[in-house]
Amino acid sequence: MQQQIILTGNEQGHWFVSQNGRLWLPKGDVPYGLAHDFGFTGNTAQIIGEFQGQSAWLICKEMKHGMGTIRPLLGSTDQTLFLMAGRAVQLAEFYRSHKYCGYCGHEMHHSETEWCYLCASCHQRYYPQISPSIIVAIRRNNQILLAKHTRHRADNLYTVLAGFVEVGETMEQAVTREVFEESKIKIKNIRYVTSQPWPFPNSMMMAYLADYDNGDIDIDPNELVEANWYHYNELPKIPEYGTVARRLIEDTVILCRQYDEYGE
Repeated sequence: MQQQIILTGNEQGHWFVSQNGRLWLPKGDVPYGLAHDFGFTGNTAQIIGEFQGQSAWLICKEMKHGMGTIRPLLGSTDQTLFLMAGRAVQLAEFYRSHKYCGYCGHEMHHSETEWCYLCASCHQRYYPQISPSIIVAIRRNNQILLAKHTRHRADNLYTVLAGFVEVGETMEQAVTREVFEESKIKIKNIRYVTSQPWPFPNSMMMAYLADYDNGDIDIDPNELVEANWYHYNELPKIPEYGTVARRLIEDTVILCRQYDEYGE
């Protein structure tokens, strides 16, 4: 971790400018160049890593134009860019929301050795919040369970089930509970696939595959608009490439095809 500095204008690298959960993408991409090329001289900045062999700088500020979500970076051929952008957005939000100590109210200051804020008065340490969550694709023979979530009502997107891990749960217990709460079906053969930082705003998605065990679909209307079993050749609109949901769906499609060819 690098200490925050006041830019002289000669610093070079990729510039991640973030505020309020948004990132500056003036031409649809993260800008690269010297600090003075973008008018950053005199701004406070911090190196948060490297991208393509060059420093990745974070500046916590709002730009007049070009601020937006980092979702367009999901489709980048280099996923390192999305991960670095996610780090920038989450750190900027962490710094914005932790200016004062929640215990004693005194002003906080940056640690020079790790991603945290320190209180010189009561010596509390605050770290960026990461909320663990699960996402799971469920197969029944040659079909996959897909649902339209309430937040996707307008764009007609269907995806797999997901939810946050609760206090005292294992990841697998969270998978089982979330699936039953949202669809009333029971699953088996839960197995871990991968993980993906998901900075919307601060999740870590743990991805799983599972098989249908028993039960009929009965959705939770607070979470889902609908849910159904879909044959792998007749899928509705699904998430874009770069998302862990898309990978789970594609992995399940492979298993569905194997079922048609070889059976269980």
